[in-house]
Amino acid sequence: MSGKKGKPTPKRKEAQAKLKVSPLSPGASKEAKRALKEQARKRRMEARAAYMRGEEAALPLRDRGPARRFVRNYIDERKSVAEYFLIIIMVVLFMTIIPIPAVQLAAVAVMYSSMIFITLDGILLSRRIKRIVREKFPDQPTKGIGLYGWMRATQLRRLRAPAPQISPIKGKKK
Repeated sequence: MSGKKGKPTPKRKEAQAKLKVSPLSPGASKEAKRALKEQARKRRMEARAAYMRGEEAALPLRDRGPARRFVRNYIDERKSVAEYFLIIIMVVLFMTIIPIPAVQLAAVAVMYSSMIFITLDGILLSRRIKRIVREKFPDQPTKGIGLYGWMRATQLRRLRAPAPQISPIKGKKK
């Protein structure tokens, strides 16, 4: 069925030596690799800075468009209890460690009441955002935009990405 190949099978050492040499980057020096790494790091840092400034070209698809920018600004110009949810839950966690049943019960009550309040606030906020976006941007799709706003509202202000462009005091631009 098959004829002889015409040459002896190479030794393992020889075959592995051929695999180690990459035809894509032949013999790059340590200096060149270090310089490439540094350039890549600078590009990543510049891209991250542009993303945090809210530059449209640097944003991922989920954050692009005038409607999304409007939702980010709408959320950033208001204060809400939702953005402090993580802090509330951490306080509740520490309260449950205290071995007094009344304190533990109060902690659980605070946790559930805050969860219910934040969920209701999120549903109402989502509906309000969709209505406003439909009015202001009739050509933009509203699918997922309410949840987008709600998720941004549940993040601590200083941890939001892209960074807030409007201060919560009377909607002033930063």
